[in-house]
Amino acid sequence: MSFQQVFQNIKRFMEKDPYGSYKLMFGTDSQVHSTYTRFITGIVIQCETKGAWACIRKVIVPRKMNQLHERISFETSLTEEVVSMFTEERKEELIEIVLPNIYRGGSFTIEGHIDIGSGDKNKTRIFVNEMLARMEALGIEPKIKPEAFVASSYANRYTK
Repeated sequence: MSFQQVFQNIKRFMEKDPYGSYKLMFGTDSQVHSTYTRFITGIVIQCETKGAWACIRKVIVPRKMNQLHERISFETSLTEEVVSMFTEERKEELIEIVLPNIYRGGSFTIEGHIDIGSGDKNKTRIFVNEMLARMEALGIEPKIKPEAFVASSYANRYTK
């Protein structure tokens, strides 16, 4: 699908219920294979208690990316790239769907899901502040494990 098709699907999903509480979420996960590394970015629009619409974007790097910081940073870059396609004008189009209904439950938020965790046993914990700052710089709410399900669960299933 083209980005325009993805955007139209998100818009149609939201127009079905302009009173809904929506979260537009993005997240990337990766898997190192024998001769390449596969990156999957998930794009999910969720209406609280009423389901979701989702799609993925696949990027293949033709080498093994074994350095954890390089891979996490590239995952974040791919998420940033997709988020940047949602220009202020496009975000406004989506906000306009729920704006007349904000006093009746309508809402719209954007989240960036990063496949890292802050737990003592998590190897990625040393990158948390850096990656959170990158998402915040885009003006979106960052989420890490266990709340980062678009990256750690949805995108993850397509990296294998």
